[in-house]
Amino acid sequence: MSRSRMSKLPGNAGVSLLGDKTLDFYRDPVIFCRQRIEKHSSRVFLCRLINKPTVFICSVEGMRELLCEKSNIFLKDPTDFMTNIYGDTVVTMNGEEACLLRLSLSHLFTGTCLESSSNYMSSVCDHCLKNLSISGQPHCVYSIFKRLGAELVLGLFLNVRAEDQPEVFQEIMELCTEHWHGLISVPVNVKVPLWTSGFAKALDARSKLMEIIKDKLENDTEGFVGALGSLPFPNSGSAAQHLLLFISALIPKALASLLTSFTLALGGPEQRESRQEAIRNPDHLHRVLLEVQRLWPPFIGGRRIAEKESTLADFCVPKDYGAVYVSYFIHRDPEVFQQPDSFLPERWSGRNAGQEHLLCSFGRGPRSCIGSTLTEIFIKVSSKPSATSLVLI
Repeated sequence: MSRSRMSKLPGNAGVSLLGDKTLDFYRDPVIFCRQRIEKHSSRVFLCRLINKPTVFICSVEGMRELLCEKSNIFLKDPTDFMTNIYGDTVVTMNGEEACLLRLSLSHLFTGTCLESSSNYMSSVCDHCLKNLSISGQPHCVYSIFKRLGAELVLGLFLNVRAEDQPEVFQEIMELCTEHWHGLISVPVNVKVPLWTSGFAKALDARSKLMEIIKDKLENDTEGFVGALGSLPFPNSGSAAQHLLLFISALIPKALASLLTSFTLALGGPEQRESRQEAIRNPDHLHRVLLEVQRLWPPFIGGRRIAEKESTLADFCVPKDYGAVYVSYFIHRDPEVFQQPDSFLPERWSGRNAGQEHLLCSFGRGPRSCIGSTLTEIFIKVSSKPSATSLVLI
C-alpha cells in the first residue's frame, strides 16, 4: 500500500470511555488485531486503549522506529499502575535515571555472574524435568515448567533454594503468584467482610514480599542479593524494589510459556528428526528456539507514550498518544518473514543467521529486557533436557 509522508492513521479512537476497546483487546489480542489489520489493510492502526488514543504497531518497520530509532520520543508511561506496584525501577523509569540504573545493573546479568550460576541452573533443570519421560503418565508441562522457572528465579535472585528451604520457597512462590494475579486484575483496592479484591490482595502480598526482601538484603551477602545490595542506587528502597521485580511471577510464566511452545512444536512424530538434531547440534537448538519465540512470544508486547508529535511507519502520531507494539503480529510480518505462519527453524540459518534483532519478545533497543541474556540461558539449559525427554517418550 503506497502512502505519502505523514499519512493519517487508519482507524479511529472513538470518544472517551464509550469508545474504549481495552476489554476487547485483552479478551483476545490476536483476534482483535487481526480483524483491524484486515479491515484497514494496514499493520499500523488507531484505536482507544486504557481510554487513550493509541497506535497499534504490528509491523517490523514500526517496531524498529518505536523501540530503537525514536525511543527518546516514545517513553514509558509514568502513570502506569505497574509503577505503583513496583515503584521506580529500570523498567518503569525514563531518561538519564533509567540509563544509569541500567548501567549499574547490567553486569549482574552478564559474564562471570551468569557463569557462576550455570551449575545451579543445570541441577534445577535435571531435578524438575527428570521424570517427564519415565513416569508413564501424562503431565501438564506448563505447570512443570512454571515450577522450574520459580526454582531458578528464587534460587538465583533470592538465595532461596527449594531443596534446602521447601517451606520458605513455597511461601514466597505463593506470594509472588498472588502479587502477579492482583496486577492483572482491576486496580481497585477494596476490602469488605468475606471478600477482598484481587488488587488489594496483590498489595498485601507485596508488603509481605518486601519484608522478606529487605531482610535478605540486610543479612545475606552472598550471590545476587549481596551484589545487588552493594550497588549505588538512587535511594534506600531501590534495591528492594528491583528485587521484587526480578522475583516476580512474570519470569517463570514467560519461561513456562516458551518451553511449553517448544514442547508442542517438537512433540509431533513428524518432528522426531528435529528433536534429535536439537540434542546433538547447539546451532539447530538455537534456531528452533528462535522460531518458537517468533511464532509464540511469551508477552503481548509493550506500551509507550509520545512525548511530542512524531511519526511511526510514516503515519502521524500526535503528542500524548499511546503506542502499543504487538509481538505476535510483528513476528508474522509478511514483509519480513516468508511463510510467516509456518514453523521453519531453517529460516534462521545461512544469510539470515544473526537476525534476532527482528524479534521483540523481550523488547528491543535501549529499553530491551535487561535480563535477556539470562533468559536465553534459562531457555537453552532447560530446553535440551526437554527435547531429550520428548525423544524418549
